[in-house]
Amino acid sequence: MALLLLDLGNTRLKWGVCECPPDASPGPVRAHGAMPLESIETLADSVRPHGSAGLRAVVGCAVAGAVATMRVEAQLTRLGLRCHWIHSLPQQGGVRNGYTTPSMLGADRWAALVGARLRHPGQAVLIISVGTAVTIDCLTADGRFLGGVILPGFGLMLRALEMGTAGLKVPEGELREFPNNTSDALMTGGALAIAGAARQMHERLGRVEQRTPLVLLTGGAAPKLELALGLSHESVEHLVFDGLQGIAAELGLIAQPRARA
Repeated sequence: MALLLLDLGNTRLKWGVCECPPDASPGPVRAHGAMPLESIETLADSVRPHGSAGLRAVVGCAVAGAVATMRVEAQLTRLGLRCHWIHSLPQQGGVRNGYTTPSMLGADRWAALVGARLRHPGQAVLIISVGTAVTIDCLTADGRFLGGVILPGFGLMLRALEMGTAGLKVPEGELREFPNNTSDALMTGGALAIAGAARQMHERLGRVEQRTPLVLLTGGAAPKLELALGLSHESVEHLVFDGLQGIAAELGLIAQPRARA
């Protein structure tokens, strides 16, 4: 038996399959993939070779809007499946939602918070997710989500500069200590901007908790930030999927997962 996990983001649909035997905790993601939103109609064919007949349930989060969600649901119908789409709640998975209006927190951020709590119960965690947008969220040791910030991701920063200036349509650059060409200057500038915000939020969370928070770095563009971050961190490829597994267990769709070391 297996569980299908879906993360329908602003520009890509990420999917993963994890084992969920009835007498054990769900295992790690054994198959996964991603596709741009334009290619959602390939989802069923992408998942089918990985044991779609044995899928027990589908759990997902979506921030891409109703049309994209309906397109995903049409693909699941081809597989004979329906998705339980999660929503941010006042409390779930050991996390208490500190948003002024809890339901307004993005479902992907909520799943990442639950995933961080599952991975590191009883510890303060700063979650940095680098995708189309960058989110930096603060989770206390007792499970309170204090809040977080949202920044444009690398692509959005570059497009904003291209639209507002002349002559900046250049190839993607590299992170350099002292950039000496426009491509590298843009890439390094974006990385330092995100890293600076992350370090500010890390300091604030540490001040509240009176301890040094753990840092989890996740998201498709996370490798672009690693060298500039300046914080000891753990890279987590599937933090949202971790949270979706935890929520699925709490809903009774699969066996309860064990906390990870």
